[in-house]
Amino acid sequence: MEYMGLNEIREKFLAFFESKEHLRMPSASLVPQNDNSLLLINSGMAPLKPFFTGQQIPPRKRVTTCQKCIRTGDIENVGKTARHGTFFEMLGDFSFGDYFKNEIIPWSWEFVTETLGIPEEKLYVTVYQDDDEAAKIWHEKVGLPKEKIFYMGKADNFWEHGTGPCGPCSEIYYDRGEEYGCGKEGCTVGCDCDRYMEFWNLVFTQFNAETDGTYTELEMKNIDTGMGLERMATIMQGVDSIFDVDTVKAVRDAVCAVAGVEYMKDHKTDVSIRVITDHIRSVTFMTADGVLFSNEGRGYVLRRLLRRAARHGKLLGINGRFLAELSKVVIEQSKDAYPELEEKKDYIYKIINVEEERFYATLDLGLEMLQKEIEKVKAEGGKILSGEATFKLYDTYGFPTDLMEEILVEHGLGIDLELFKKAMDEQRQRAREARGTSTYMGAEETVYHRLDPAMSTEFVGYNNFVIDDAKVLAVVVDNDIVNAASEGDEVSIILDKTPFYGESGGQCGDKGVIRTDGAVVEIADTTKFGGNKWIHTGKVVSGEIVTGDTVTAEINYELRMATARNHTTTHLLQKALRTVLGTHVEQAGSFVSDSRLRFDFTHFEAISKEDLLEIEKIVNKSILDAHPVTIAEMTPAEAKAMGAMALFGEKYGEVVRVVNVNNYSIELCGGTHLTNSAQAGSFKIVSETGVAAGVRRIEALTGYGVLNYYESQEELMNTVRNTVKANGNAVAQKVASLVDENKKLAKEIEALKAKLAGGVVDEIINTKEEVNGVVTICAAVKEADMNSLKNMGDDIKARFDKCVVVLVSAMGGKVNLVAMANDEAVKAGAHCGNIIKAAATACGGGGGGRPNMAQAGGKDVTKVNDAVEAAKEAVKAQL
Repeated sequence: MEYMGLNEIREKFLAFFESKEHLRMPSASLVPQNDNSLLLINSGMAPLKPFFTGQQIPPRKRVTTCQKCIRTGDIENVGKTARHGTFFEMLGDFSFGDYFKNEIIPWSWEFVTETLGIPEEKLYVTVYQDDDEAAKIWHEKVGLPKEKIFYMGKADNFWEHGTGPCGPCSEIYYDRGEEYGCGKEGCTVGCDCDRYMEFWNLVFTQFNAETDGTYTELEMKNIDTGMGLERMATIMQGVDSIFDVDTVKAVRDAVCAVAGVEYMKDHKTDVSIRVITDHIRSVTFMTADGVLFSNEGRGYVLRRLLRRAARHGKLLGINGRFLAELSKVVIEQSKDAYPELEEKKDYIYKIINVEEERFYATLDLGLEMLQKEIEKVKAEGGKILSGEATFKLYDTYGFPTDLMEEILVEHGLGIDLELFKKAMDEQRQRAREARGTSTYMGAEETVYHRLDPAMSTEFVGYNNFVIDDAKVLAVVVDNDIVNAASEGDEVSIILDKTPFYGESGGQCGDKGVIRTDGAVVEIADTTKFGGNKWIHTGKVVSGEIVTGDTVTAEINYELRMATARNHTTTHLLQKALRTVLGTHVEQAGSFVSDSRLRFDFTHFEAISKEDLLEIEKIVNKSILDAHPVTIAEMTPAEAKAMGAMALFGEKYGEVVRVVNVNNYSIELCGGTHLTNSAQAGSFKIVSETGVAAGVRRIEALTGYGVLNYYESQEELMNTVRNTVKANGNAVAQKVASLVDENKKLAKEIEALKAKLAGGVVDEIINTKEEVNGVVTICAAVKEADMNSLKNMGDDIKARFDKCVVVLVSAMGGKVNLVAMANDEAVKAGAHCGNIIKAAATACGGGGGGRPNMAQAGGKDVTKVNDAVEAAKEAVKAQL
């Protein structure tokens, strides 16, 4: 058996199945498309589920892929052993109702023994306990001795996922030798030790699991196989673990180099090396697929991976940022198979650097917060940091629990891990509920799932705005498939062909009308279902629409053109953003309708006023230059050669649609567009905001939207002119004068307030009492806000060496409370936080604070005097 590199194994597998008439498909994005059951793609078949369920028609009945995958279910074990990892590649071949066991079993043996050259004596297989068919093929067709075929139970060799397609599987094992075994008598295939390694799982999808627990035979049987590429490489390279495989080892060696450590010299060091090696691979690939750092969903997974890697870098003694440099090694090792890594490398470096820097700042803040929690626990005489505080530090500040434990031990404290785990479980449950999974694809079951999967709509609306020969395939009323819909019914209609654009790619669906000689249906929206059905939703305004009718379908042309203005201009905007801000700018989301455009993009700070003006100027110049807009279909390779931009994570077929604005802006896009940029009229940015970490949003107008905007601005300006009684250029001068005058009056008012407060302070001081040598002043003040109370408190406190002040006031339907104490009073036992808590409770509120200062709010303005008395009692109890 000859040594074989990981990249070579991948190519040999895909080429082998191409020779068996399979279509080689590129890996799908790690971000699932239209599948709410997953945060991230975690298997080779996950992106292909619509083909297995019949929701979509596969491009070919035989397909082979190498799919990038991420699994984080056992993230805490990554690094602790060399067996666990979050990122891996899954080789697979798939049959959608074509070949079955008789073909895939011999093919798998051919690939393993002939293409890879693995000795037959090293190989074993397992089959499901009731699958005599597969066992017979292994023995009679392949020639495998019966003693090398092991029967396994349902837990090991039967694949199912709730209800739906399922079936038995057969796994191929490699004997690594006695040195990897447990030494126990009877150690064989299925043992938990490392000797017998499963490396290829052949799933025979031949049943449908029903809701009552029974199984029915599928009419169309499928094949779904999965071979872990890194695991296969450990066999072909004769190494101990995935961390020793050539491409992974390159990353591991880079980690050791930057940290100045050696692998396999110290267990704790090895754990950190493996964590960083694995996690930077996941972070690099996720970032390349457009996943953004955030505190929820897949963005939270990404953030957690990066922060774990950064934390272990600290443990290895690495100072400063280092992860972006390691990502370069990941890219270099995998760019041939995944060209998006090379294409997005500048963006990947930038976003990793920014997030790593943000984590170190957050870590410093977390240390500060942890110190406060430690002081709180000690002050209360406790020994355990609460699970709530632990979770907040972990979840909000990204503070690693292992670091928390180390610091707490130094202070003789521990963590309530049970409550922390409970909080973590609750968060996971909220995430699962947010995904709302209910079907195989993780989507809510709808009436459209009951439609024939083969039913499809042909979109003819790029060049046709009205057609008169469409046929009604289905009618839906009140969430039920019906034969006809009558006047007044809210209805959804599926046609065999349509000029209506179905909402997708960030572009809203068309509106318009569907009519026959005797019926009219006003269409308010158009969406797509399952990738091949256009759902026209609206209301029957007259007559009756019947399944089978031939209809005229006509879109609202004015709205379509308005939408096209916004869509084409969005392309011009992205080009301008990359010109002004840099090539790290990538689309992170968009929405275009007839009324406006919204564009989300990757950038790491607010855009300056000057840059916004420059961006707006560039877009308007592109419009006024009257660039022709051409649209052509071609292969992805041809589009790439033209320099066309693709969307992060978007799944493209064998033919793509390229929108070219005179070679100035070239993008892959399936939306509707102008034929000349001048048709956009003009462009105006109305807002620029941040929507997530590293993501900015621009909202803008084009065409009539800009005209309407300037009309409203002119109307507003006229109102201002009339209000300040000024015309033309004098308006700005008059407004500035009024603002200055207002500031002067405000200062005069504050001075008068201070003067009046001085008199009030003298009155308050006259109410002072002395408790064990400490001047105590607890008083009610009329109509004072929180700032006024604080100013009064500071004034009173400064007049005495040892003083406690509590002021309470009702204002604006609520109670304001402030407590202050100077250092000598605190030494005598005063604690403002506890005093204010007692006072606030008396008036229906709550609050707290430090020993020397605290504030609170109350709800019951009739209990001001009760609050004052409660404060007095609290002070006496302390002193």
